[in-house]
Amino acid sequence: MTITQDELIGTWEIVSYTLTREDGTVYHPLGEDCRAYLIYTADGHVSAQMSATGRPSYASHDLHDGTMEEMAAAAHGYMAYCGTYTLDLKHANVIHNIEISMNPTWEDQSQVRHIDYDGELLTITADVNTARLVWRKTR
Repeated sequence: MTITQDELIGTWEIVSYTLTREDGTVYHPLGEDCRAYLIYTADGHVSAQMSATGRPSYASHDLHDGTMEEMAAAAHGYMAYCGTYTLDLKHANVIHNIEISMNPTWEDQSQVRHIDYDGELLTITADVNTARLVWRKTR
């Protein structure tokens, strides 16, 4: 079942995030207990924030003053982007037009994600189903 625009709008919390390797092995890139929110607004904006749990704080406790190792470890366990989105109900897709991303490789790209909605869980797949994210709307 697909989702309507009105049903999509809101804040979604991650249930699970998995990737499937070429050999069929399924793994959790940010851990089985990752935390994440996906937000769709009525005016067409999207924001995604995903974090591994247990990332260590910088020893300096300063937002911009971690060591290279601390900053690399923090970035390795985090993914974030924002931009606009378009819902393509005919093909059961949502297109994320990424404007800003923690990973600059994704900036200024449009990424098509297949969506399936069962009335409670929103499943988003990308990259020929190698990435599978299951979301539940926050209450």
